[in-house]
Amino acid sequence: MPRTNEIIFSIRRLYPAVDAVPHTQRFPVELHPGMTVLEGLLQIRESQDASLAWRFSCRMGVCGSCAMIVNGHPRLACNTQIQDVSREEVRLAPLANYPVIKDLVANLDTLFEQHAALAPYIARSDSAELIAPGGEFRQTPAQLTRFLQFSGCIKCGACMAACPTVASDTRFFGPMPLTAAHRYNADNRDDGFATRKRHMRQRHAAEHCHYAGECSRVCPKGVDPARALQLLRRELLLDWLGLRRRQALAMVQPASDDQPPSQRRVQTPPPFTVQR
Repeated sequence: MPRTNEIIFSIRRLYPAVDAVPHTQRFPVELHPGMTVLEGLLQIRESQDASLAWRFSCRMGVCGSCAMIVNGHPRLACNTQIQDVSREEVRLAPLANYPVIKDLVANLDTLFEQHAALAPYIARSDSAELIAPGGEFRQTPAQLTRFLQFSGCIKCGACMAACPTVASDTRFFGPMPLTAAHRYNADNRDDGFATRKRHMRQRHAAEHCHYAGECSRVCPKGVDPARALQLLRRELLLDWLGLRRRQALAMVQPASDDQPPSQRRVQTPPPFTVQR
């Protein structure tokens, strides 16, 4: 048993270039109030084993780099206080469902390739406006609310590690890329639904979600990917039936060069129309 001011970190270690199988290594960590899992890892590397590998950057729950499995659940190491997890032992492993580069570093190349395939950016038919903008796109608070929650994703991969469908189907796009797709589909400045549709409708995309809900439960930013996937599935079904309501594309009225952006008049978008 560790001393009262100590806690044990049990870390799953693997360096594929050297190790045939993973092994667990235990480290005593001096504990103080408010200490995070990331601080414990830094203490280990500075005083016990400099070869221990993991990702981190911002230390404040913004970059998503330090996501790992903490006592069986995907979490951000920088946002997780040790005493909220355990008083005796913290068990760490790399994110599930991905190959391991070294120790707690998972290879997320597939995640970002799938993310990029769904065109996670504003796409418009009038591309000239994006290249040489003549004003500001109009967006009402109600239109912003349609996608605001889903724009909080930090691409940490926690939802992908918790998803049972990703675990059973390596070709499944997963909650993170599909949530990003819905975030842009729901944005009235975007016109890329038809482009993304060919990926979203395939067998390993939105229709393959089993709606286990684990992605939303572990999301550190409250994005609720499970809800995004259900909304995406509804849009795809309505589109297949020819009943999808195509939102009016946000437009701008060209402004003179000497008029500041804050004073430019913006054209009110027309009402929704139904495609049949």
